Amino acid sequence: MNQQPLPGASTVLTMGILSIVGTLFCCGPFGAIFSIIGLVKAKTANQLYQQNPENYTDYSNVKTGKILSYIGLALSIISLVFVILYFGFIVAAITTGELSGEF
Repeated sequence: MNQQPLPGASTVLTMGILSIVGTLFCCGPFGAIFSIIGLVKAKTANQLYQQNPENYTDYSNVKTGKILSYIGLALSIISLVFVILYFGFIVAAITTGELSGEF
């Protein structure tokens, strides 16, 4: 049998890595976009692999990318919660007059 690389396997792995790196170092909650793209691509690659597993290689990249996408999604949700809490505390401090600049 002539095995070929699984279409989309490298894309899934790349999106998983970008979701974590994007969340931690760059964009915060916007890393969820890469994570969602990675999970959608993993689903389609997984369905393709399940139809004919003997025809494809690189299924481990799909599994690794899927795990990384889930981790990136969790980190981005945590980051989003922290951003909401941060701005919530600022708004609460302003409305109570603690940051009004009065000495």
